[in-house]
Amino acid sequence: MAEAAADSRRRVAQEGAISKGLTAAAKLVQWLLFSLLFSIVVEWAGMVLWWPDQGIDHSRAMLAREIGYLDSDFRRSILTSDPARFAKRFADNTYHYLFEVTRFVDFIRWVSPPPASSERGVRPTLHRVYRPISEFVIAMMQVTQLFAVRLAILTLAMPIFLLFSLVALVDGLVQRDLRRWGGGRESSFVYHYAKKAALPLVVLTWVIYLALPFSLHPSIVVIPFATLFALTVAVTASTFKKYL
Repeated sequence: MAEAAADSRRRVAQEGAISKGLTAAAKLVQWLLFSLLFSIVVEWAGMVLWWPDQGIDHSRAMLAREIGYLDSDFRRSILTSDPARFAKRFADNTYHYLFEVTRFVDFIRWVSPPPASSERGVRPTLHRVYRPISEFVIAMMQVTQLFAVRLAILTLAMPIFLLFSLVALVDGLVQRDLRRWGGGRESSFVYHYAKKAALPLVVLTWVIYLALPFSLHPSIVVIPFATLFALTVAVTASTFKKYL
C-alpha cells in the first residue's frame, strides 16, 4: 500500500510538472503572438496617421536597420558563430513557412495584376478588394520578418541575463552571509516581491522590444532590463532566510 501511494504521488508530481511546462509554453506563444499582432496594428496605424508619406518603406527601412545592427555590433555570440547569418536565416525561414509554404505569396501575385476588361470570375472581385489594402498586406509581411529578426536578436541576447544573474547571485549570497553572521533582520516581504518580479522583467524585455514601432538598438532595451533582472536576483538571494 505504501509503495502504491508513493507511485501515485510521484505520478501526480510528474503530471504537475508536465502541465506547468505546457502552460508556460502556451503563455510564451500567447505573448509572442500578442506582440506580433500589436506590431502589425501599430504599423498600420502609423501608415495612416504618423508616416503616411513613407507607407511600406517605413517597415522596410526598419528591417534594414535591424539587420544593420546585427552586421555591425553582433559579431560574436555564445549560441552561434555568425549571429547576423543566424538572424537572417531565421527571418527567411519564417517568411518561407508563413507566406510561401501556405501559398500566400502566390495568391498575392495572382490577385495583384489588374484584370482585363473581358475577364470574368472571382479574380476581378478579389483584385478590387485587395487593391486598397495592398500596401497594408505587404507591410504586414515585412513587419513579420522584422519580428523574426528581433526574436532572433533576443534569443542571442539571453546569455547576458544569465551572466548578470550569476554575478548578482554571488553578490546576494555574500550579503546574505554578512547579514547572517552580523545578526541582521530578515524581510520575507522584500524576498517574495523581488522573487516575483524576476520573470516579468524577462517577459517585458521580449514584449517591449518585439512591439517597438521604430528601430532601436537592442542594447538600449536588453541591458537595462538585464540589470533590473540581476538586481532582483541579488535582492532575492540577499533576503533569503538565514537558516534553512
